Amino acid sequence: MTLALIDYGAGNLHSVHNALKAAGAVDVRVTADPDIVAHADRVVLPGVGAFAHCMAALSGIDGMIAAMEQRVRAQGIPFLGICVGMQLLADEGVEHKSTRGLGWIPGTVRAIAPATGLKIPHMGWNDAVPSDGVPLIERGEAYFLHGYHFDAADAKDVLATTDHGGALVAAVGRDNIMGVQFHPEKSQAYGIYFLKRFLEWKP
Repeated sequence: MTLALIDYGAGNLHSVHNALKAAGAVDVRVTADPDIVAHADRVVLPGVGAFAHCMAALSGIDGMIAAMEQRVRAQGIPFLGICVGMQLLADEGVEHKSTRGLGWIPGTVRAIAPATGLKIPHMGWNDAVPSDGVPLIERGEAYFLHGYHFDAADAKDVLATTDHGGALVAAVGRDNIMGVQFHPEKSQAYGIYFLKRFLEWKP
């Protein structure tokens, strides 16, 4: 099984690569080559930083989004977005300015509203609470680091939530596409077991 870990200059690639290997992935290809993505069995899109910067970097690789659209959306292979890689699944992000996302899962990425006594960004360990009937997310503590959150248009796309002054989306998904706001590569055993389930997932 070939797994394409997309390198677009905006992800924690080394740590994600190591976590995927620890979870049991054998053939992980860190790549900016759309042809490798177009023939991969699974695709992982990491992401750190600002929404607009990440979207511009991904769009700047000639043919990459087209390859993702074909392999993931048209052909249905499993896809995982991590942190900003998850947020890019939305229709748009409104960090600093409105920026179009991939539009794979309807929603908008917005700033987390400040709450009394809580710091923004939401940083550190917090519970991930799966929605009913979700097979890939288990309840447990995961590591988060984000100041913006995925405001899903359809509650059915929310796979898990966490609490930081109110419920925030911890994971979204539909069909063969999912994204997590937490960092599996920083979530120790919880993250490794999640990635193991992703590697075994047959949507």
